Amino acid sequence: MKVAVLGAAGGIGQALALLLKTQLPADSKLSLYDIAPVTPGVAVDLSHIPTAVEVKGFAGQDPSPALEGADVVLISAGVARKPGMDRSDLFNINAGIVRNLVEKCAATCPNALIGIITNPVNTTVAIAAEVLKAAGVYDKNRLFGITTLDVIRSETFVAEAKGLNVADVTVNVIGGHSGVTILPLLSQIEGVSFTDEEVAALTTRIQNAGTEVVEAKAGGGSATLSMGQAACRFGLALVRGLQGEENVVECAYVDGGSEHAEFFAQPILLGKKGVEKVLAYGDVSEFEANARDAMLDTLKADIKLGVEFVK
Repeated sequence: MKVAVLGAAGGIGQALALLLKTQLPADSKLSLYDIAPVTPGVAVDLSHIPTAVEVKGFAGQDPSPALEGADVVLISAGVARKPGMDRSDLFNINAGIVRNLVEKCAATCPNALIGIITNPVNTTVAIAAEVLKAAGVYDKNRLFGITTLDVIRSETFVAEAKGLNVADVTVNVIGGHSGVTILPLLSQIEGVSFTDEEVAALTTRIQNAGTEVVEAKAGGGSATLSMGQAACRFGLALVRGLQGEENVVECAYVDGGSEHAEFFAQPILLGKKGVEKVLAYGDVSEFEANARDAMLDTLKADIKLGVEFVK
């Protein structure tokens, strides 16, 4: 497998690259790109770690050399949130970055699976789709908004709240990847019960967890390490699916013919073509149904913003 990370010199990119170097299957290739001149040095640094994963770094204006032959492309390039910023505030800068990088993907590795990390994901995935459509290479099964950070936060917070082993906790998170569009399905967690107050408080904490990190870093950045872990988990799931492993299921923000919106996050079965099947997310509580329905105007507006940006 060849995995390319675009934005590899940033906080998320370096954390992601480190994890992939240590966890990708033997004889995989890891290709790192960033506009920053430090990127080849990041690759050299990682190459000293003793695993059977080859690492190469590329810098400059054109990511094409890094993308040649890529099976999976993970895009984390962009600016990070700062205190007081909403994910939507990032739009003007990050939208252009994602558009330009996905144009290069369309030209250089049109069959690669593309995972979008760059915020605001609700919008940047729609931008990527429009770019791929314009290039005539769009395959909805090969484009993903990586919402895994919401999943790992949910699993961590639930385990802490209920005194559980986090390895035994699985939480589906549906909707999108910003504020009220993030909806953890707490009612579905086996062997656990919550009061109405606990559900409301925990849901709010999961939705606002990014702000929790931004404020705790006091202007020093946003969620980079946890996002790196989340992106690695999802990236490795894509690789496992491509290699034919069965029953690889993760939540992701995809164009899956959802009844709710053009793009919607829910569990998906991964395979050799990317999305093998979008899975039903099951029964939800009244609280969850109301929260889902209330988010849809926001989610659809985010998607429309992305489509209009490209057109």
